[in-house]
Amino acid sequence: MLTLYNQPLGLMTDLYELTMAYGYWKSQMLENEAVFHLFFRKPPFNGGFAIAAGLENIIDYLQRWRFETSDLDYLSTLKTESGETLFEESFLSYLQEMKFCCDLDAVQEGDVVFPYEPLLRIQGPIIQAQLLETPLLTLLNFPSLIATKAGRICLAAGEDPVLEFGLRRAQGIDGAMTATRSSYIGGCTGTSNTLAGKLLNIPVKGTHAHSWVMAFESEYSSFQTYAEALPGNCVFLVDTYDTLQGVKNAIEVGLWLKKKGRSLIGVRLDSGDLNYLSIESRKLLDKAGFKETKIYASNELNETLIADLKQQGAKIAVWGVGTHLVTGYGQPALDGVYKLSAFRKTSTDPWKYKLKLSEKLAKISDPGILQVRRFSIPEQGYVADALYNSPDGFPSSTMIIDPFDPTRSRLVSDSLHSKDLLQPIFRKGECLYSKPSLAAIQSYCKQELALFDKSIKRLQNPHVYPVGMEESYYTLKMELIKKARQRA
Repeated sequence: MLTLYNQPLGLMTDLYELTMAYGYWKSQMLENEAVFHLFFRKPPFNGGFAIAAGLENIIDYLQRWRFETSDLDYLSTLKTESGETLFEESFLSYLQEMKFCCDLDAVQEGDVVFPYEPLLRIQGPIIQAQLLETPLLTLLNFPSLIATKAGRICLAAGEDPVLEFGLRRAQGIDGAMTATRSSYIGGCTGTSNTLAGKLLNIPVKGTHAHSWVMAFESEYSSFQTYAEALPGNCVFLVDTYDTLQGVKNAIEVGLWLKKKGRSLIGVRLDSGDLNYLSIESRKLLDKAGFKETKIYASNELNETLIADLKQQGAKIAVWGVGTHLVTGYGQPALDGVYKLSAFRKTSTDPWKYKLKLSEKLAKISDPGILQVRRFSIPEQGYVADALYNSPDGFPSSTMIIDPFDPTRSRLVSDSLHSKDLLQPIFRKGECLYSKPSLAAIQSYCKQELALFDKSIKRLQNPHVYPVGMEESYYTLKMELIKKARQRA
Protein backbone atom coordinates (compact mmCIF):
# COMPACT_ATOMS: atom_id res chain seq x y z
CA MET A 1 0.00 0.00 0.00
CA LEU A 2 2.96 2.32 0.39
CA THR A 3 3.03 2.50 -3.40
CA LEU A 4 0.07 4.87 -3.00
CA TYR A 5 2.60 7.55 -2.11
CA ASN A 6 4.78 6.78 -5.15
CA GLN A 7 7.96 7.77 -3.33
CA PRO A 8 10.30 6.49 -0.62
CA LEU A 9 9.34 7.75 2.82
CA GLY A 10 12.73 8.24 4.43
CA LEU A 11 11.53 11.31 6.30
CA MET A 12 8.66 9.39 7.91
CA THR A 13 10.50 9.51 11.21
CA ASP A 14 10.75 11.69 14.28
CA LEU A 15 13.39 14.41 14.27
CA TYR A 16 15.07 12.96 17.33
CA GLU A 17 15.87 9.79 15.37
CA LEU A 18 17.81 11.96 12.92
CA THR A 19 19.58 13.95 15.63
CA MET A 20 20.66 10.71 17.34
CA ALA A 21 21.83 9.31 14.00
CA TYR A 22 23.81 12.51 13.46
CA GLY A 23 25.32 12.12 16.92
CA TYR A 24 26.37 8.54 16.17
CA TRP A 25 27.87 9.66 12.87
CA LYS A 26 29.65 12.60 14.48
CA SER A 27 31.04 10.29 17.16
CA GLN A 28 32.57 7.86 14.63
CA MET A 29 30.13 5.09 15.57
CA LEU A 30 29.44 3.95 12.00
CA GLU A 31 30.56 0.36 12.66
CA ASN A 32 28.73 0.01 15.97
CA GLU A 33 26.04 -2.65 15.89
CA ALA A 34 22.81 -2.75 17.87
CA VAL A 35 19.82 -4.98 18.45
CA PHE A 36 16.37 -3.50 19.06
CA HIS A 37 13.11 -5.26 19.88
CA LEU A 38 9.60 -3.99 19.18
CA PHE A 39 6.91 -5.15 21.62
CA PHE A 40 3.82 -3.97 23.54
CA ARG A 41 3.10 -4.04 27.26
CA LYS A 42 -0.68 -4.45 27.49
CA PRO A 43 -3.16 -6.27 25.26
CA PRO A 44 -5.53 -3.78 23.63
CA PHE A 45 -9.25 -3.45 24.46
CA ASN A 46 -8.71 -5.05 27.90
CA GLY A 47 -8.50 -8.32 26.02
CA GLY A 48 -6.30 -11.35 26.32
CA PHE A 49 -4.33 -11.19 23.07
CA ALA A 50 -3.30 -9.17 20.04
CA ILE A 51 -2.98 -10.06 16.36
CA ALA A 52 0.19 -9.02 14.56
CA ALA A 53 -0.24 -7.15 11.28
CA GLY A 54 1.74 -4.75 9.13
CA LEU A 55 4.73 -6.87 8.10
CA GLU A 56 4.05 -6.60 4.37
CA ASN A 57 4.16 -2.82 4.52
CA ILE A 58 7.33 -2.98 6.61
CA ILE A 59 8.96 -5.10 3.91
CA ASP A 60 7.83 -2.70 1.19
CA TYR A 61 9.07 0.26 3.20
CA LEU A 62 12.52 -1.21 3.85
CA GLN A 63 12.96 -2.26 0.24
CA ARG A 64 12.30 1.33 -0.82
CA TRP A 65 13.94 3.04 2.14
CA ARG A 66 16.25 5.86 1.19
CA PHE A 67 16.66 9.62 1.50
CA GLU A 68 16.03 11.46 -1.73
CA THR A 69 17.60 14.73 -2.82
CA SER A 70 14.46 16.66 -1.87
CA ASP A 71 14.59 15.11 1.61
CA LEU A 72 18.17 16.23 2.08
CA ASP A 73 17.40 19.68 0.69
CA TYR A 74 14.76 20.00 3.38
CA LEU A 75 17.03 18.72 6.15
CA SER A 76 19.69 21.23 5.10
CA THR A 77 17.29 24.06 5.96
CA LEU A 78 16.80 22.97 9.58
CA LYS A 79 18.38 25.19 12.22
CA THR A 80 19.22 24.92 15.90
CA GLU A 81 17.62 27.24 18.46
CA SER A 82 20.63 29.52 18.07
CA GLY A 83 20.22 29.68 14.29
CA GLU A 84 23.05 27.33 13.29
CA THR A 85 22.62 24.66 10.64
CA LEU A 86 21.42 21.49 12.37
CA PHE A 87 23.13 18.92 10.13
CA GLU A 88 26.46 19.07 8.30
CA GLU A 89 26.43 18.60 4.53
CA SER A 90 28.72 15.57 4.81
CA PHE A 91 26.19 13.86 7.10
CA LEU A 92 23.44 14.51 4.59
CA SER A 93 25.64 13.00 1.89
CA TYR A 94 26.09 9.96 4.13
CA LEU A 95 22.31 9.61 4.41
CA GLN A 96 21.91 9.85 0.65
CA GLU A 97 24.37 7.01 0.05
CA MET A 98 23.09 4.80 2.86
CA LYS A 99 21.46 1.49 1.94
CA PHE A 100 19.51 -0.75 4.27
CA CYS A 101 21.79 -3.59 5.45
CA CYS A 102 20.21 -4.86 8.69
CA ASP A 103 18.90 -8.27 9.71
CA LEU A 104 15.20 -8.30 10.52
CA ASP A 105 13.22 -11.08 12.18
CA ALA A 106 9.49 -10.80 12.81
CA VAL A 107 6.39 -12.75 13.74
CA GLN A 108 4.16 -13.52 10.79
CA GLU A 109 1.10 -11.44 10.03
CA GLY A 110 -1.86 -13.14 11.64
CA ASP A 111 0.16 -14.51 14.56
CA VAL A 112 -1.51 -14.23 17.95
CA VAL A 113 0.87 -12.36 20.26
CA PHE A 114 1.08 -11.32 23.89
CA PRO A 115 2.65 -8.57 26.02
CA TYR A 116 6.46 -8.33 26.14
CA GLU A 117 6.95 -10.74 23.27
CA PRO A 118 9.06 -9.15 20.53
CA LEU A 119 7.00 -8.80 17.38
CA LEU A 120 10.10 -7.70 15.55
CA ARG A 121 13.86 -7.81 16.11
CA ILE A 122 16.31 -5.75 14.11
CA GLN A 123 20.10 -6.08 14.16
CA GLY A 124 22.57 -3.91 12.28
CA PRO A 125 24.40 -0.58 12.24
CA ILE A 126 23.08 1.48 15.12
CA ILE A 127 22.43 4.47 12.87
CA GLN A 128 20.09 2.47 10.65
CA ALA A 129 18.39 0.62 13.49
CA GLN A 130 17.80 3.93 15.27
CA LEU A 131 16.43 5.73 12.22
CA LEU A 132 13.94 2.91 11.65
CA GLU A 133 12.37 3.07 15.13
CA THR A 134 9.54 5.43 14.23
CA PRO A 135 8.53 3.95 10.86
CA LEU A 136 8.59 0.39 12.21
CA LEU A 137 6.33 1.38 15.10
CA THR A 138 4.08 3.34 12.73
CA LEU A 139 3.77 0.45 10.30
CA LEU A 140 3.06 -2.16 12.98
CA ASN A 141 1.15 -0.51 15.83
CA PHE A 142 -2.01 0.62 14.05
CA PRO A 143 -2.42 -2.44 11.79
CA SER A 144 -2.02 -4.76 14.78
CA LEU A 145 -4.55 -2.73 16.78
CA ILE A 146 -7.19 -2.99 14.03
CA ALA A 147 -6.49 -6.65 13.24
CA THR A 148 -7.01 -7.34 16.95
CA LYS A 149 -10.29 -5.40 16.99
CA ALA A 150 -11.48 -7.29 13.94
CA GLY A 151 -10.49 -10.59 15.54
CA ARG A 152 -12.53 -9.76 18.63
CA ILE A 153 -15.55 -8.73 16.56
CA CYS A 154 -15.37 -11.85 14.41
CA LEU A 155 -15.06 -14.05 17.50
CA ALA A 156 -18.23 -12.41 18.85
CA ALA A 157 -20.02 -13.01 15.54
CA GLY A 158 -19.09 -16.68 15.48
CA GLU A 159 -19.66 -18.18 12.04
CA ASP A 160 -21.60 -15.12 10.82
CA PRO A 161 -19.82 -12.98 8.20
CA VAL A 162 -18.56 -9.55 9.33
CA LEU A 163 -18.25 -6.77 6.76
CA GLU A 164 -15.99 -3.75 7.30
CA PHE A 165 -18.01 -0.59 6.55
CA GLY A 166 -15.73 2.05 8.05
CA LEU A 167 -14.21 3.95 5.12
CA ARG A 168 -16.04 7.21 5.80
CA ARG A 169 -15.15 7.15 9.51
CA ALA A 170 -11.48 6.21 9.18
CA GLN A 171 -8.59 8.54 9.98
CA GLY A 172 -7.77 9.65 6.47
CA ILE A 173 -6.93 7.70 3.33
CA ASP A 174 -3.99 5.80 4.76
CA GLY A 175 -5.92 5.04 7.93
CA ALA A 176 -8.79 3.70 5.84
CA MET A 177 -6.64 1.50 3.62
CA THR A 178 -4.62 0.16 6.54
CA ALA A 179 -7.78 -0.49 8.55
CA THR A 180 -9.45 -2.35 5.71
CA ARG A 181 -6.44 -4.60 5.14
CA SER A 182 -6.00 -5.25 8.87
CA SER A 183 -9.71 -5.94 9.33
CA TYR A 184 -9.51 -8.58 6.64
CA ILE A 185 -6.55 -10.23 8.38
CA GLY A 186 -8.57 -10.28 11.61
CA GLY A 187 -11.41 -12.15 9.92
CA CYS A 188 -13.74 -9.76 8.07
CA THR A 189 -15.08 -11.29 4.88
CA GLY A 190 -15.56 -8.11 2.87
CA THR A 191 -15.42 -4.32 2.79
CA SER A 192 -17.24 -1.32 1.36
CA ASN A 193 -13.84 0.14 0.36
CA THR A 194 -13.60 -0.28 -3.43
CA LEU A 195 -10.01 0.99 -3.61
CA ALA A 196 -9.04 -1.80 -1.21
CA GLY A 197 -10.95 -4.17 -3.46
CA LYS A 198 -8.84 -3.10 -6.42
CA LEU A 199 -5.45 -2.93 -4.71
CA LEU A 200 -5.78 -5.74 -2.17
CA ASN A 201 -8.28 -8.09 -3.80
CA ILE A 202 -10.64 -7.93 -0.83
CA PRO A 203 -14.29 -8.72 -1.72
CA VAL A 204 -16.37 -5.52 -1.87
CA LYS A 205 -19.95 -5.31 -0.65
CA GLY A 206 -22.68 -2.68 -0.69
CA THR A 207 -26.05 -1.70 -2.17
CA HIS A 208 -27.70 1.62 -1.32
CA ALA A 209 -28.11 4.29 1.38
CA HIS A 210 -31.08 6.13 2.86
CA SER A 211 -30.60 8.88 0.29
CA TRP A 212 -31.58 6.45 -2.48
CA VAL A 213 -34.91 5.76 -0.78
CA MET A 214 -35.50 9.44 -0.08
CA ALA A 215 -34.93 10.36 -3.73
CA PHE A 216 -38.18 8.60 -4.72
CA GLU A 217 -41.83 9.25 -4.02
CA SER A 218 -42.16 6.02 -2.07
CA GLU A 219 -39.97 3.43 -0.46
CA TYR A 220 -41.52 0.72 -2.61
CA SER A 221 -40.68 2.56 -5.84
CA SER A 222 -37.10 3.07 -4.69
CA PHE A 223 -36.69 -0.66 -4.10
CA GLN A 224 -38.38 -1.52 -7.40
CA THR A 225 -36.21 0.90 -9.36
CA TYR A 226 -33.07 -0.43 -7.73
CA ALA A 227 -34.11 -4.02 -8.48
CA GLU A 228 -34.67 -3.14 -12.13
CA ALA A 229 -31.22 -1.52 -12.33
CA LEU A 230 -29.26 -4.10 -10.31
CA PRO A 231 -31.34 -7.26 -9.96
CA GLY A 232 -28.35 -9.30 -8.82
CA ASN A 233 -27.40 -6.99 -5.94
CA CYS A 234 -30.56 -6.49 -3.92
CA VAL A 235 -30.01 -5.94 -0.22
CA PHE A 236 -32.57 -3.30 0.70
CA LEU A 237 -32.06 -0.82 3.54
CA VAL A 238 -35.48 -0.97 5.21
CA ASP A 239 -35.41 1.55 8.08
CA THR A 240 -35.74 4.91 6.32
CA TYR A 241 -39.36 5.42 7.47
CA ASP A 242 -40.87 2.36 9.16
CA THR A 243 -38.67 -0.72 9.42
CA LEU A 244 -41.25 -3.49 9.33
CA GLN A 245 -43.20 -1.78 6.57
CA GLY A 246 -39.88 -1.50 4.77
CA VAL A 247 -39.47 -5.27 5.06
CA LYS A 248 -42.95 -5.72 3.57
CA ASN A 249 -42.02 -3.44 0.68
CA ALA A 250 -38.82 -5.42 0.16
CA ILE A 251 -40.89 -8.61 0.08
CA GLU A 252 -43.16 -7.18 -2.63
CA VAL A 253 -40.14 -6.36 -4.77
CA GLY A 254 -38.69 -9.75 -3.87
CA LEU A 255 -41.74 -11.47 -5.38
CA TRP A 256 -41.12 -9.52 -8.59
CA LEU A 257 -37.46 -10.62 -8.51
CA LYS A 258 -38.52 -14.26 -8.13
CA LYS A 259 -40.60 -14.02 -11.29
CA LYS A 260 -37.46 -12.79 -13.07
CA GLY A 261 -35.44 -15.72 -11.75
CA ARG A 262 -33.60 -13.48 -9.29
CA SER A 263 -33.29 -13.44 -5.51
CA LEU A 264 -33.86 -10.98 -2.70
CA ILE A 265 -30.41 -11.33 -1.14
CA GLY A 266 -31.19 -9.50 2.08
CA VAL A 267 -32.61 -6.63 4.07
CA ARG A 268 -30.47 -4.36 6.21
CA LEU A 269 -31.40 -2.94 9.61
CA ASP A 270 -29.54 0.25 10.53
CA SER A 271 -31.42 1.61 13.55
CA GLY A 272 -33.86 0.78 16.31
CA ASP A 273 -34.08 -2.33 18.48
CA LEU A 274 -32.03 -4.69 16.35
CA ASN A 275 -33.03 -7.76 18.33
CA TYR A 276 -36.79 -7.15 18.10
CA LEU A 277 -36.68 -5.91 14.51
CA SER A 278 -34.57 -8.82 13.30
CA ILE A 279 -36.92 -11.36 14.89
CA GLU A 280 -40.03 -9.70 13.44
CA SER A 281 -38.35 -9.25 10.05
CA ARG A 282 -37.41 -12.93 10.00
CA LYS A 283 -41.06 -13.87 10.66
CA LEU A 284 -42.26 -11.70 7.77
CA LEU A 285 -39.63 -13.02 5.37
CA ASP A 286 -40.19 -16.67 6.28
CA LYS A 287 -43.98 -16.37 6.02
CA ALA A 288 -43.60 -14.89 2.53
CA GLY A 289 -41.30 -17.70 1.41
CA PHE A 290 -38.01 -15.83 1.67
CA LYS A 291 -36.24 -18.16 4.09
CA GLU A 292 -32.95 -17.75 2.22
CA THR A 293 -33.02 -13.95 2.43
CA LYS A 294 -30.49 -12.78 4.98
CA ILE A 295 -30.90 -10.07 7.57
CA TYR A 296 -27.97 -7.66 7.70
CA ALA A 297 -27.37 -5.27 10.60
CA SER A 298 -25.25 -2.18 11.03
CA ASN A 299 -25.43 0.96 13.24
CA GLU A 300 -22.47 1.48 15.61
CA LEU A 301 -21.93 -2.21 16.22
CA ASN A 302 -19.03 -3.55 18.27
CA GLU A 303 -18.00 -6.92 19.68
CA THR A 304 -19.90 -6.48 22.96
CA LEU A 305 -23.16 -5.49 21.26
CA ILE A 306 -22.86 -8.30 18.70
CA ALA A 307 -22.28 -10.86 21.45
CA ASP A 308 -25.26 -9.48 23.39
CA LEU A 309 -27.56 -9.58 20.34
CA LYS A 310 -26.58 -13.15 19.57
CA GLN A 311 -27.21 -14.15 23.17
CA GLN A 312 -30.68 -12.57 22.95
CA GLY A 313 -31.47 -14.68 19.89
CA ALA A 314 -31.37 -11.96 17.23
CA LYS A 315 -31.95 -13.28 13.71
CA ILE A 316 -29.08 -11.35 12.16
CA ALA A 317 -26.94 -13.26 9.67
CA VAL A 318 -24.43 -10.63 8.49
CA TRP A 319 -22.84 -7.85 10.56
CA GLY A 320 -21.65 -4.55 9.08
CA VAL A 321 -19.17 -2.82 11.40
CA GLY A 322 -17.69 0.60 10.74
CA THR A 323 -16.63 3.23 13.25
CA HIS A 324 -15.87 0.90 16.15
CA LEU A 325 -13.69 -1.27 13.93
CA VAL A 326 -11.59 1.04 11.76
CA THR A 327 -10.87 3.56 14.51
CA GLY A 328 -9.92 0.96 17.11
CA TYR A 329 -12.72 2.46 19.21
CA GLY A 330 -12.01 2.18 22.93
CA GLN A 331 -8.23 1.90 22.48
CA PRO A 332 -6.66 4.82 20.60
CA ALA A 333 -3.31 3.08 20.08
CA LEU A 334 -1.37 -0.09 20.66
CA ASP A 335 1.35 0.79 23.18
CA GLY A 336 4.14 -0.63 21.05
CA VAL A 337 7.67 0.37 22.07
CA TYR A 338 11.14 -0.13 20.59
CA LYS A 339 14.03 -0.78 22.93
CA LEU A 340 17.78 -1.27 22.56
CA SER A 341 18.75 -4.68 23.96
CA ALA A 342 22.31 -5.40 22.75
CA PHE A 343 25.28 -3.38 21.52
CA ARG A 344 28.81 -3.97 20.25
CA LYS A 345 31.47 -1.77 18.66
CA THR A 346 32.27 -4.09 15.74
CA SER A 347 30.85 -7.31 14.35
CA THR A 348 33.75 -9.28 15.87
CA ASP A 349 33.23 -8.01 19.41
CA PRO A 350 31.09 -9.86 21.97
CA TRP A 351 27.62 -8.47 22.55
CA LYS A 352 26.95 -6.29 25.58
CA TYR A 353 23.37 -6.79 26.69
CA LYS A 354 21.45 -3.63 27.55
CA LEU A 355 18.32 -2.83 29.51
CA LYS A 356 16.41 0.24 30.59
CA LEU A 357 15.75 0.50 34.31
CA SER A 358 12.55 1.80 35.87
CA GLU A 359 10.95 2.03 39.29
CA LYS A 360 8.23 -0.17 37.81
CA LEU A 361 9.19 -3.73 36.96
CA ALA A 362 6.79 -3.68 34.01
CA LYS A 363 8.83 -0.92 32.36
CA ILE A 364 12.27 -2.52 32.70
CA SER A 365 13.18 -3.60 29.20
CA ASP A 366 14.43 -7.06 28.24
CA PRO A 367 18.13 -7.47 27.37
CA GLY A 368 19.71 -9.81 24.84
CA ILE A 369 18.84 -11.07 21.38
CA LEU A 370 15.43 -12.54 21.97
CA GLN A 371 13.37 -15.29 20.44
CA VAL A 372 9.91 -16.53 21.44
CA ARG A 373 9.18 -20.23 21.65
CA ARG A 374 5.54 -21.35 21.64
CA PHE A 375 4.60 -24.72 23.16
CA SER A 376 1.58 -26.82 22.30
CA ILE A 377 -0.04 -30.11 23.23
CA PRO A 378 -1.88 -32.14 20.56
CA GLU A 379 -5.65 -31.97 20.91
CA GLN A 380 -5.24 -29.12 23.40
CA GLY A 381 -3.53 -26.39 21.41
CA TYR A 382 -1.09 -23.76 22.63
CA VAL A 383 -0.26 -23.84 26.33
CA ALA A 384 2.61 -21.41 26.98
CA ASP A 385 5.22 -19.10 25.42
CA ALA A 386 8.80 -18.58 26.56
CA LEU A 387 11.24 -15.75 25.88
CA TYR A 388 14.86 -16.83 25.58
CA ASN A 389 18.21 -15.40 24.56
CA SER A 390 18.77 -16.65 21.04
CA PRO A 391 22.60 -16.95 21.18
CA ASP A 392 22.30 -19.22 24.25
CA GLY A 393 19.76 -21.53 22.64
CA PHE A 394 16.87 -23.27 24.40
CA PRO A 395 17.62 -26.14 26.82
CA SER A 396 16.02 -29.53 26.21
CA SER A 397 14.29 -29.23 29.57
CA THR A 398 13.87 -26.08 31.62
CA MET A 399 11.53 -24.00 33.72
CA ILE A 400 9.79 -20.95 32.31
CA ILE A 401 9.29 -18.28 34.94
CA ASP A 402 6.69 -15.55 35.19
CA PRO A 403 8.85 -12.39 35.37
CA PHE A 404 6.22 -10.58 37.44
CA ASP A 405 5.73 -13.43 39.91
CA PRO A 406 8.78 -15.73 39.99
CA THR A 407 6.95 -18.13 42.31
CA ARG A 408 4.92 -19.12 39.25
CA SER A 409 6.79 -21.40 36.89
CA ARG A 410 6.23 -24.27 34.51
CA LEU A 411 8.43 -27.11 33.34
CA VAL A 412 8.77 -27.49 29.56
CA SER A 413 10.75 -30.08 27.65
CA ASP A 414 11.28 -31.57 24.21
CA SER A 415 8.23 -33.76 24.81
CA LEU A 416 6.07 -30.73 23.97
CA HIS A 417 5.58 -29.54 20.44
CA SER A 418 7.13 -26.11 19.91
CA LYS A 419 7.95 -23.48 17.32
CA ASP A 420 9.86 -20.20 17.31
CA LEU A 421 7.76 -17.19 16.36
CA LEU A 422 10.38 -14.77 15.03
CA GLN A 423 11.13 -15.67 11.42
CA PRO A 424 14.01 -14.35 9.27
CA ILE A 425 12.74 -11.60 6.98
CA PHE A 426 15.91 -9.72 5.95
CA ARG A 427 19.57 -10.69 6.11
CA LYS A 428 22.11 -7.94 5.43
CA GLY A 429 19.37 -5.94 3.79
CA GLU A 430 18.25 -8.70 1.43
CA CYS A 431 14.67 -9.93 1.78
CA LEU A 432 14.43 -13.70 2.32
CA TYR A 433 10.72 -13.83 3.00
CA SER A 434 8.08 -14.75 0.43
CA LYS A 435 5.03 -12.67 1.21
CA PRO A 436 1.85 -14.78 1.41
CA SER A 437 -1.41 -13.63 -0.14
CA LEU A 438 -3.79 -11.63 2.02
CA ALA A 439 -6.28 -14.50 1.90
CA ALA A 440 -3.58 -16.88 3.14
CA ILE A 441 -2.76 -14.49 6.03
CA GLN A 442 -6.43 -14.36 7.00
CA SER A 443 -6.68 -18.16 6.92
CA TYR A 444 -3.51 -18.47 9.01
CA CYS A 445 -4.86 -16.01 11.59
CA LYS A 446 -8.11 -17.95 11.91
CA GLN A 447 -6.18 -21.21 12.27
CA GLU A 448 -3.91 -19.77 14.96
CA LEU A 449 -6.73 -18.22 16.98
CA ALA A 450 -8.51 -21.56 17.03
CA LEU A 451 -5.52 -23.16 18.77
CA PHE A 452 -5.88 -21.02 21.90
CA ASP A 453 -8.24 -21.84 24.73
CA LYS A 454 -11.59 -20.04 24.68
CA SER A 455 -10.84 -18.47 28.06
CA ILE A 456 -8.04 -16.40 26.52
CA LYS A 457 -10.41 -15.11 23.84
CA ARG A 458 -13.19 -13.97 26.16
CA LEU A 459 -14.29 -10.41 25.47
CA GLN A 460 -14.34 -9.55 29.17
CA ASN A 461 -12.01 -10.69 31.95
CA PRO A 462 -10.03 -13.07 29.76
CA HIS A 463 -7.67 -15.63 31.20
CA VAL A 464 -4.03 -14.53 31.10
CA TYR A 465 -2.10 -16.74 28.69
CA PRO A 466 1.19 -17.88 30.28
CA VAL A 467 4.21 -16.05 28.86
CA GLY A 468 7.41 -16.54 30.82
CA MET A 469 11.17 -16.41 30.59
CA GLU A 470 13.39 -19.42 30.09
CA GLU A 471 15.06 -19.97 33.46
CA SER A 472 18.66 -19.10 32.54
CA TYR A 473 17.48 -16.03 30.66
CA TYR A 474 15.46 -14.90 33.68
CA THR A 475 18.60 -15.30 35.82
CA LEU A 476 20.62 -13.29 33.27
CA LYS A 477 18.12 -10.45 33.33
CA MET A 478 18.01 -10.32 37.12
CA GLU A 479 21.81 -10.17 37.26
CA LEU A 480 21.91 -7.33 34.72
CA ILE A 481 19.28 -5.40 36.68
CA LYS A 482 21.32 -5.78 39.85
CA LYS A 483 24.53 -4.58 38.13
CA ALA A 484 22.72 -1.65 36.51
CA ARG A 485 21.31 -0.53 39.84
CA GLN A 486 24.75 -0.72 41.41
CA ARG A 487 26.15 1.52 38.65
CA ALA A 488 23.33 4.03 38.88
